[in-house]
Order: sequence, then C-alpha cells, then structure tokens
Amino acid sequence: MTLPPFHLAFPVDDLAAARAFYGEMLGCREGRSSDEWIDFDFHGHQIVAHLAPGSSGDRASNHVDGHGVPVPHFGLVLAMDQWEALAERLRAAGTRFVIEPTIRFRGKPGEQATMFLRDPAGNALEFKAFADAGQLFAK
Repeated sequence: MTLPPFHLAFPVDDLAAARAFYGEMLGCREGRSSDEWIDFDFHGHQIVAHLAPGSSGDRASNHVDGHGVPVPHFGLVLAMDQWEALAERLRAAGTRFVIEPTIRFRGKPGEQATMFLRDPAGNALEFKAFADAGQLFAK
C-alpha cells in the first residue's frame, strides 16, 4: 500500500538543537530551511521544525497500558528491525526515555513495541513496531 506523505509543523525553541536531533540523531535528511524553520524528511514524510520559543512540549498525558503517555505526540510505525536498531542507537546515545523501549499490549490484539522520548524542545515522539503489521488497527 502506498500512503501519501503527511506534513507536520511543530514548535521548537532552538533550531540548532532541532537540526542535531532530527538530522543527526534520527537521521532525517534536511530539506529547505530559513532562520525560522527547517524541513526534514521523516521517512518520506515532511516535518517542519518552526522556531517558536515557549510553545513546545506536551500539555497532558493519558494512562495507556500502565504508562503516562504524553499528549500531544507524533512518530512513526517502523519495521521491527528498524525499531530495534533505533532503540539501540538512542540507548547508546544516552537518551532519556519518557517510556523505555517496551512491548505494549503483550498477548492482546495490537501488541506492539513502543518507546517515547522528547526532542530538545520537549516535543514528545513515539516510535512503534508490530511483529504483525496487520495488527496496526486491531481491536
């Protein structure tokens, strides 16, 4: 299935820190930029870090499977091997996780590997993977 790329603009308080995190840590290719924003290729999707000091970070959390999940958040559903490689890269870099890499809903429909972290501006990201990709929308 071919999906259209999504576009997400989000606030950051430091473009250099955003460039280091998204570009170097997560490996997102940089597109256009200005003194106020940077486009990144987020696995084929366009995300744009906009300079907006004091506007980033989450506002709330929801209780999901024993964890306080930050809201709002965004991220990607990766293949399991990509998720495992990213988790190892982030651990090796000393990343402080909001929710450590774990398996959620074990033994239930929608079982998934998941991890939550924050970018330097405090925006929450979730990366997840399914052993069975057909379980993405399982009830």
